[in-house]
Amino acid sequence: MRLTIHLDTFDRVNRMAFAILWLDNETRQWSREGHLGLELPEWGTLQVDCGNTLVCGPHDSVPCCVLEGLDLNVSGGPFEGEAGRAQWCANAGRTLMSGHWHIQCVDHEGAEPENGIFADDDTA
Repeated sequence: MRLTIHLDTFDRVNRMAFAILWLDNETRQWSREGHLGLELPEWGTLQVDCGNTLVCGPHDSVPCCVLEGLDLNVSGGPFEGEAGRAQWCANAGRTLMSGHWHIQCVDHEGAEPENGIFADDDTA
């Protein structure tokens, strides 16, 4: 299952800040499909901790963003329109800033991401 997530309302970062992320639940990776005002790598890994999804960089386990209440391990998976609070922590000093996430689309087919930037495990 692949999810398209929209992150927004990070007013303290930038009034217009948003990001569109494409989450691949099977590989536990994500890619950045669009963004403004939120600095994110092009792709990274996903971790689930206590019912929250941690959006991490490609080579570390420190989250850029925590999607509170988005549990990728839940039976039946997330649903289209589901929403919650996002904690942005990718700035200097790791000060958390609150915003929102919502699922725009749930794809149960094997579609490729728009930018196709998921890296192989052997990429350094």
